[in-house]
Amino acid sequence: MDSAPLLDLGDDAASAAPPVGPRITVRTGSGTGRTRLSAFDAALRAAGVADLNLVTLSSVVPPGSTVVESHEPLAHTHGDRLWCVLASAGAEQHGEVVWAGLGWARETRGGAGVFVEHHSGSEEALRTQIALSLEDLCASRGWTAVESHTVVASAECVSDPVCALAVAAYEVQGWGTGG
Repeated sequence: MDSAPLLDLGDDAASAAPPVGPRITVRTGSGTGRTRLSAFDAALRAAGVADLNLVTLSSVVPPGSTVVESHEPLAHTHGDRLWCVLASAGAEQHGEVVWAGLGWARETRGGAGVFVEHHSGSEEALRTQIALSLEDLCASRGWTAVESHTVVASAECVSDPVCALAVAAYEVQGWGTGG
C-alpha cells in the first residue's frame, strides 16, 4: 500500500512569501500615585495601555513582525487582553530613581528576534544589562548579523510612589475571540 506524503512542498516552497507576523508597538511611560499600584496604573496610562489586561510573553519576536516605537492609541474595548513584553520598576523612597527598559534585536536575514526586559537604579546600568542580554541571546542562537534597539523610561520619587515602564504591545484580543 502506497502512502501519500503528508506535505508536498513542490517547487513553490522556494518562492513562498515570508511569514507575516504581528505589528509590535514599543511604548514607555512613567507615573506617580498614592500607592505603588496606582503609580503603576499611571505609568500604564502614560504608555497608552491602562485599560487592558496584560498577558506577558517571554521575549520572542516572530519572523515577519514589524517592531516600531509608538504611542498611538491601540484599538480596544475596556478589559481586552494585550499580549506583551513588560519591564517595570517602582520606587517609594524619597530621592529614589528607577529605570525600566526593553531592548530588542532581530536577525537581518530572516527577521526573527528577541526582546529583553530589565530594570535598574541607573540608566547606565540598565543600558549595560540590556546590551549584555541581547548579546548573549543572539550569540546563543548563532545570530551574527543583527539590528538592535533600546527604549528606556525613568521616574524619580519626590514624595508619592512612582513607576517607570516599557512595554512591547503585540496584539489586543477581545474575550470573545481565541482561546
